[in-house]
Amino acid sequence: MDLGAFDLNTLAALGAVLEEGNLTRAGAKVGMAQPAMSGVLGRYRRHFNDELLVRVGREYQLTPLARDLLPQVQEALRLLREALRVTDVFDPRTSDRVYTVTASDYAMTVLLEPLRRRVREKAPSVRLRFVDLPDDLVNSPGALLRYDLVVGPLGFGFAGEHTFLFHDRLVCLVARDNPYLRDGGLDLDALQAMPHAVTVFHNDAVTPMDRVLGQLRIVRRVAIQARGFLLLPFAVLGTEAVAVVPERLVHRFLADERFRLVEPPFGFVDMLETAWWHASRTVDAGHRWLVGVLEEVAVELAVDEPAQASAQPPSPAEAGQLMPGMPRPTVPGDATSA
Repeated sequence: MDLGAFDLNTLAALGAVLEEGNLTRAGAKVGMAQPAMSGVLGRYRRHFNDELLVRVGREYQLTPLARDLLPQVQEALRLLREALRVTDVFDPRTSDRVYTVTASDYAMTVLLEPLRRRVREKAPSVRLRFVDLPDDLVNSPGALLRYDLVVGPLGFGFAGEHTFLFHDRLVCLVARDNPYLRDGGLDLDALQAMPHAVTVFHNDAVTPMDRVLGQLRIVRRVAIQARGFLLLPFAVLGTEAVAVVPERLVHRFLADERFRLVEPPFGFVDMLETAWWHASRTVDAGHRWLVGVLEEVAVELAVDEPAQASAQPPSPAEAGQLMPGMPRPTVPGDATSA
């Protein structure tokens, strides 16, 4: 095979194109003008006999071959940097890097303001790009390579690196005039009888409430399904439905007198939000900086954690034993704890 047309610089450029899915952002990442990036992409298109990057509507997407190449190129670049003793340098004061973070709507409401504020203070030209969690996040082996950070509940089972961000507990939210309320509360019988507004993740996800209500032999009567948590408060207004949602989210709606927060009759259920990233990114000084900023935000958020939240997160061994998509809750009579 003739490798004369390729060198470390073109491989780094290819890696940036596959990571960013955009020639302009990829060129900024490796310090290469767009015409030069187009030339590199053309060279690799001819080599692989594949478009690698194709326009779909107004966006660009990687071809199936490009998605397969991404982890291989990332690993090759990591090994080359190690072999050549290349030192990765990152200066947040001058960088104009764009980081892509995928998270649930709920996690964005918690993280977006403090994370952007700290990034702006330390790196005025660095930008954060938040995107919704994709449908294939859990089942796609290359999911962690498509984003700088993936934020979600502990238990997705990713093989990458991770850091714990914040605890939250699940509470009940209903309309203030909900007829199932008794003395301002709900019991398990009411929870069994009333309609539920629920959030839907991916098809294989087992949520904390699935586990808790299963142990209590309560089958929810699902009346409304929504993608994410943010729509659920509006789904219960004017209805008899209940939504089980994170407490931090509920407090954003309590100024609206149409809502009532109700202590859950099923006890304390802990959610532990976690940030994940691919192991190959540990050699990236810019990524290490971002993780450090995120850990500062986690310390800030710990001030507002629910009183019963566990002081220590589960060990990596415990995390690996959780069912897909499910954080470890604390429930009455359950010997395990978050």
